Amino acid sequence: MVKQIRFRPIGIIRTQFKKVAGMPIQPRGAKNAGGVIEIFPAYKAGLRDLSGFSHVILIYHFHKAGRAKLLVTPFMDTQQRGVFSTRAPCRPNAIGISTVKLLSVADASLVVEGIDVLDGTPLLDIKPYVPEFDAVRVEKMGWLQHAARKAKHARSDNRFAKKKKKE
Repeated sequence: MVKQIRFRPIGIIRTQFKKVAGMPIQPRGAKNAGGVIEIFPAYKAGLRDLSGFSHVILIYHFHKAGRAKLLVTPFMDTQQRGVFSTRAPCRPNAIGISTVKLLSVADASLVVEGIDVLDGTPLLDIKPYVPEFDAVRVEKMGWLQHAARKAKHARSDNRFAKKKKKE
């Protein structure tokens, strides 16, 4: 059994969202929100050929998420759900994903659109979005069947944020 896995950020995500409360909860709700992905110099060579893609998948660390919870009340619901049936950030491994539009690649920076990520978020990986690999036809979406359409307008609050330490 693997006891520990360690990841190192490859860059930092820069966005207009400085606070958790009020930001979009999914890329669909951040249609016009722009961002810049700053890649650390050691990983710059890995950006080669990325400009040929219109969309990328960002994999990142929810660095401001509170402690992991197995039962959560998601943003688009009032009922407690198992964390693995949600996109809530307070997961056993606080990893997030967002598919965003790639506008340009210049030097060690990516300019993106449709980003729903907190400014200063550590980036773990980038993958090209390929519809033939990534878009699948689904038969059911569980409790999100009726709630998913709310994603365009739903905004975050502080329910999953790290609690500030008392001094």
